[in-house]
Amino acid sequence: DVLGGRMMPSVKDNSGSHGSPLSGKLEGIFFSCNTEFNTGQPPQDSPYGRFRFQIPGEVLFTPDTRLYFGDFYCMYTAYHYVILVLAPRGDRLPELDVTNNRFLTRICGEDGQAVFQHAQDVILELIYTEPVPLAQGTVSQISGHQLMSLSTVNAKKDPSCKTCNIS
Repeated sequence: DVLGGRMMPSVKDNSGSHGSPLSGKLEGIFFSCNTEFNTGQPPQDSPYGRFRFQIPGEVLFTPDTRLYFGDFYCMYTAYHYVILVLAPRGDRLPELDVTNNRFLTRICGEDGQAVFQHAQDVILELIYTEPVPLAQGTVSQISGHQLMSLSTVNAKKDPSCKTCNIS
């Protein structure tokens, strides 16, 4: 939904792990956080459609923004799906250390600019819980293929997965 030049949060669907407390409750805007490991740029291919809205990380992930763990589930491949939540302080989700966690970090570089790093071995999505001004990002058509979307509705753990089934 767009209102007054801003993307507005909407209720999270049932994608994700079975029984996720976020599904059908948390309101936010979904962003993919994946980049090509060799370029640091968004992938040329996308399961999200032909158009990409791209916004600088420092617009959404500021020093006042808190990073929360949202969901983790198996894709029955070498990859796992991770959902993190960017929200104001005070959310009831488990808060992550923004400078030291295995999914997404924000540190201050030598030049004083924010430096972001993310895990390359997961499919990482962010839910941003506030409206997003469209003027602070850009829209472009993807240059690769529109991939078939991977359905993750009520995703279940792979019983043989050594990552999901921690003993």
